[in-house]
Amino acid sequence: MEAQKETRVAVMGIIVEDRDSAVPLNQLLHEYGCYIIGRMGIPYREKGVNIVSVAIDAPQDVTAALSGKIGRLPGVSVKTAYSNVVAAAGNAGGAP
Repeated sequence: MEAQKETRVAVMGIIVEDRDSAVPLNQLLHEYGCYIIGRMGIPYREKGVNIVSVAIDAPQDVTAALSGKIGRLPGVSVKTAYSNVVAAAGNAGGAP
């Protein structure tokens, strides 16, 4: 029997400077949607950037993979902060 992976709650801070990366960013977020607790996007028109925060509850390798894919998008930067909250995958809030 395979052991369940533990999940960690994290928040990703994403800055989008290239509007052409908005569609691929949203596709990635949709792809990982089963792990996402919530997200908030703020257009900062005066500076020409968009600020996105994503709360996620996933195994750490899944969160790192998503962060890496986002960080490779042109004109997009991302930082992830992990909480100390750890739970079995089956006990995570909404995660598969």
